[in-house]
Amino acid sequence: MNSKTQRLRVPGPAGEIECALDVPAEGTPRGLAVLCHPHPQHGGTMDNKVVQTLARACVQMGWRSVRFNFRGVGASAGAWDEGRGEIEDALAVVAAMRQGDEPLLLGGFSFGGFVASHVAQRVQPAPQRLVLVGPATSRFDVATVPADTLVVHGEQDEVVPLSATLDWARPQSLPVVVVPGGGHFFHGQLPLLKSIVLRHLAH
Repeated sequence: MNSKTQRLRVPGPAGEIECALDVPAEGTPRGLAVLCHPHPQHGGTMDNKVVQTLARACVQMGWRSVRFNFRGVGASAGAWDEGRGEIEDALAVVAAMRQGDEPLLLGGFSFGGFVASHVAQRVQPAPQRLVLVGPATSRFDVATVPADTLVVHGEQDEVVPLSATLDWARPQSLPVVVVPGGGHFFHGQLPLLKSIVLRHLAH
């Protein structure tokens, strides 16, 4: 993300997991943010621009931010496991990077939103924050999430229809923040996406 980004590797169930850590410039961090990237078989990596935007917002609000590559992506060992192993990868990153019971923020974009939703159900202590951007509700079984979860979706998402995320959110009475005219990758709208996340994290 920038020259101060630390590249590191942590142990995972399929071998080493490649991570990138960004920390706030000053003050004691509010906690750890673990951010999950889009579909590995469709070019998703931890350097995806939406994931980097989430990381910048988290760091700006005082969170240590970890992005990582799922198994088989970049320098991470292993191979695509249809979502099952990728959830285990994310749990391994949380276990390796979380300091005791420090506050945890989970975030994910697209396929990463599916992963983050399931990690949120399994990790203890439970995450304080959950941020899902364009979650892959039409393609994967995204888990039920806490009522204070931030869900952001583009109005004209060409990969995951907005209607699919509304259908997923409706039984949960879960609000969805819709970005007018927004596509799946929020081209030209990343500053707006960042500001939405910043506003959410400020509360």
